[in-house]
Amino acid sequence: MKRYGIRITLPEGSTLSAAHLLGSGWESFRWYDTEDARERALVDMARDLPNYRKGDRLAQRLERVERDD
Repeated sequence: MKRYGIRITLPEGSTLSAAHLLGSGWESFRWYDTEDARERALVDMARDLPNYRKGDRLAQRLERVERDD
């Protein structure tokens, strides 16, 4: 089982948290075999995406999580 993860949630006030979109309790997880793989993914997920308009920011909160053995 992959132990090292990233929890993705929406920041307070995000328009995507509207009930007809993702909803206020939306969250997603991505899991990795190693802590190093998670850290590389975290850096990549936090960068500005090239397909967004200049000045737009991706609205997400990223949090390191780990599963217990």
